[in-house]
Amino acid sequence: MSAPILLVVDDEPAIRRLLRTTLASQSWRVLEAGTGDNALRVASETPPDLVLLDLGLPDHDGIGILRRLREMHPALPVVILSVRDDERGKVAALEAGADDYVTKPFSMAELVARLRNALRHALQQQGTTPLFTSGDLSIDLVKRQIFRAGVELKFSPREWDILRMLVRYAGRVLTHRTIMSELWGASGDVQQLRVYIRQIRQKIETDPEQPRHIITETGIGYRLVQTELL
Repeated sequence: MSAPILLVVDDEPAIRRLLRTTLASQSWRVLEAGTGDNALRVASETPPDLVLLDLGLPDHDGIGILRRLREMHPALPVVILSVRDDERGKVAALEAGADDYVTKPFSMAELVARLRNALRHALQQQGTTPLFTSGDLSIDLVKRQIFRAGVELKFSPREWDILRMLVRYAGRVLTHRTIMSELWGASGDVQQLRVYIRQIRQKIETDPEQPRHIITETGIGYRLVQTELL
């Protein structure tokens, strides 16, 4: 596989330099843009595999640039990098199509992990694989089977619907409203969703109090991650 192309859109040269140096050492090809207009031009000339987008751009609102990038490349994974740490801002970006959201200051190790998760999800979507595996967990969307450590698990129809949605968007943060709108429509209730997530964790997690598969993004929603084999 050729080196993945990451477009870093940030008006801080120091952050672009840090990301370019760090990711180049890990075989990434890094493109840079300091403004929204420049980002759109670069993305048009050299379509990236992934975008890291700062919301605080000097010429455009970052959400607007996110939507423009989505119009240009609908399947393009976009991870938001921003100093904004309010839940409303995160939810707005995720519901506008962002795959994930990282706040400044950030851990480079965590950021790289989230970038890889977003890229992995995009590649899986292109391959439309019906099988999700993570550690000792295996989920077959076609056969509607779920195994943990080789033992088949039984799920209620609603638990299955929630897990299937998380698998479809594995690696992406799904807001409470996004999940509820798809599964319940206007009648969704956050507390009801939390109950179902708790029940699912009881079945798929080794320690439901310290989940490794379904991660809570506090005040925002949930993310299904892939863990390494133990």
